[in-house]
Amino acid sequence: MSKIYFTEKEIELLTINPYVKSVSSKSITYTDEFKRIFIAESKKGKLPRLIFEENGFDID
Repeated sequence: MSKIYFTEKEIELLTINPYVKSVSSKSITYTDEFKRIFIAESKKGKLPRLIFEENGFDID
């Protein structure tokens, strides 16, 4: 289990992303659409970090 907690600012930014279904200080739930995109892009050989970046997530 991850020990990373999201700040209020990070939660605010994540909530804006259309591929985020819900977010709390401890977890993110992604939309089914994003899950399909992620799987399709992964099968093409794209790295997870790049998939997230291309879909509006701030990796830092």
